[in-house]
Amino acid sequence: MSNQTENTIFKAPEFQVKDWIDAKGNTIDPITLSNLKGQFKVLYCFQSWCPGCHSKGLPDLKTMVEALSEHTNTTFLAIQTVFEGFESNTYDKIIEIQKQYDLSIPFGHDAGDDGNSRSNIMTNYRTGGTPWFIFIDKHDNVVFADFHLNLDAAIAFLKSL
Repeated sequence: MSNQTENTIFKAPEFQVKDWIDAKGNTIDPITLSNLKGQFKVLYCFQSWCPGCHSKGLPDLKTMVEALSEHTNTTFLAIQTVFEGFESNTYDKIIEIQKQYDLSIPFGHDAGDDGNSRSNIMTNYRTGGTPWFIFIDKHDNVVFADFHLNLDAAIAFLKSL
């Protein structure tokens, strides 16, 4: 699957996301890229107030997670990549959204190093907003990053790994 926005594969930078909850909503130590060596990683970037995240992105993420529940070589992470609306897109919202969509995957909250600036994921991964999907291969190369995700093609691709 190729990157639809820029046909360039690049080495994935470290996540630099401080605040995380596990698949059950409990606070955990930060998840790092290096923690997931050898895994294919699917990152879903969202903001709690983003209409497209709720109408398309989160339902697509849930469908992918369910379709790949038996495939242990793929790790799913949802990260609230805050770049505006810091007073609304809070840490508490990731807990609410995880429950609302019944997603048993880790969620991160990234509002920059100071909690009130541009998301590190947005800056380091050159995302264009939300919703945004990032696919990182087992060698830590970003192989897809875009707003537009063909859900059926993405599931077929991930199942083929």
